[in-house]
Amino acid sequence: MGQHPSSLRRYAMTNLLRLSGVPIGGTMKRPIGDRLGITGGPEAYRLEGWKRAINRFKRNPLSMAGLAIVIGLVLMGLLADYISPFPMDAKGRVDFVNKLLPPSPMHIFGTDEAGRDVLSRIMFGARIDISSAVIVQFLVTVVGVVLGMIAGYVGGKTNSVIMRTADVFITIPPLVLALAATSAFTPDIMTAIFAVTIAWWPWYARLVQSVVLSVKEEQYIEASRAIGKGPLGIIFGDIFPNIVSVVTVKFTLDIGMVILFMASLSFLGLGVQPPTPAWGTMISEGKYYLPEYWWMSAFPGVVILLAVIGFSLLGDGLRDAFDVQLEE
Repeated sequence: MGQHPSSLRRYAMTNLLRLSGVPIGGTMKRPIGDRLGITGGPEAYRLEGWKRAINRFKRNPLSMAGLAIVIGLVLMGLLADYISPFPMDAKGRVDFVNKLLPPSPMHIFGTDEAGRDVLSRIMFGARIDISSAVIVQFLVTVVGVVLGMIAGYVGGKTNSVIMRTADVFITIPPLVLALAATSAFTPDIMTAIFAVTIAWWPWYARLVQSVVLSVKEEQYIEASRAIGKGPLGIIFGDIFPNIVSVVTVKFTLDIGMVILFMASLSFLGLGVQPPTPAWGTMISEGKYYLPEYWWMSAFPGVVILLAVIGFSLLGDGLRDAFDVQLEE
């Protein structure tokens, strides 16, 4: 026989008071915030948690190195119009008199088959590759988080349909799935973004669903249900804050992989199209001139490697910062 609603409300309030350290039945327990030296309520507790995570992040030299690499690449893309030595070389200008020049003080990374400065094109390529990777990650995160939270919280047939659909996508290698998607449309950057989004969202949905399943039966969730809080309020008010750090870490870790993925599609002619400067496209154009004119492919490849390393170090640092158990 089910409990009376008033009994459930009393049970919920009793648990909330007990978690807050209020004396119940002659007992008294100090709140965890007080035991950690934190005063001011839940908001102060969350703020202190973020401060501790930031301090742990700053003490990790590899994390700071990754952050420096990422900031450098982002600034390089944003300020390409002002800091690139030959900005017009990234906007369609050709100079066949200076084609295929090796690295020199005038052209630090050399020139390509059309006499365009490789360094300038790499700088403008950063704008395209990083921005497209961020767009992909934003779309993937929105789709994966929403579907994952619905599947984990609602459960039943809804969970089965969403997770089985995700499993179908996961069983197909991402590059093969992206190639199939891009082959059905005109090859361009929007098609590449769409293709990578299709290939990437199931991993986020499965991650979020597993986190929701682990927290939805916690006492504070039961208490929220008992006091009449609706499903949307529980999902976005109580459950969502628990997945922010997990999703943030995965978001950062995956940007480097998405950059590599987008470069692969561009290399195969299914992403950014020439003469638009993109790292994968530049490597593809330079492969016909290897090994004599190696700089056309080598320097864009090094920048891709640097971007993957930078975002990986940054993501690892965030994971270490957030994944530390608070001890009394």
